[in-house]
Amino acid sequence: MKKQATALAALTAAVTLALAPAPAQAAPGGEIIGYPGPDGLIWIAEQTGSSGFVSGGLSSRLDTFITFGCADGGSIEVAFHLDEHPDRDPAPFTVDCPGTTPTLVTVPLGTALHGGFGATVTTSSPSVRWGATVVQPE
Repeated sequence: MKKQATALAALTAAVTLALAPAPAQAAPGGEIIGYPGPDGLIWIAEQTGSSGFVSGGLSSRLDTFITFGCADGGSIEVAFHLDEHPDRDPAPFTVDCPGTTPTLVTVPLGTALHGGFGATVTTSSPSVRWGATVVQPE
């Protein structure tokens, strides 16, 4: 019985390690988007390559703004989706980022939004650095 318990503990540890998400890696060179303060729902200071995010908890009484940016050549294509308000999803848009100084684009989404949201960011190359915020200022 003791051997089975030891084997089960080892198997559990191995499965846990296999299922644990890998830590996000920030690219060198500084942040693309600075900290949005207490109004921020999402803050991705810097990410490299294609990725995205999902979240929830929009407050229907506050304005909502999304900001995406990138740097170091190439571009990003952004598709943003509001779970409860697909009719108010912004059209997919592209941000061109030719230089080392980040290019930022902010899109106001308005008020009366609630529920979950998410974004998919597709980069023109795996080395493109990007960042994002979703804020609801008080």
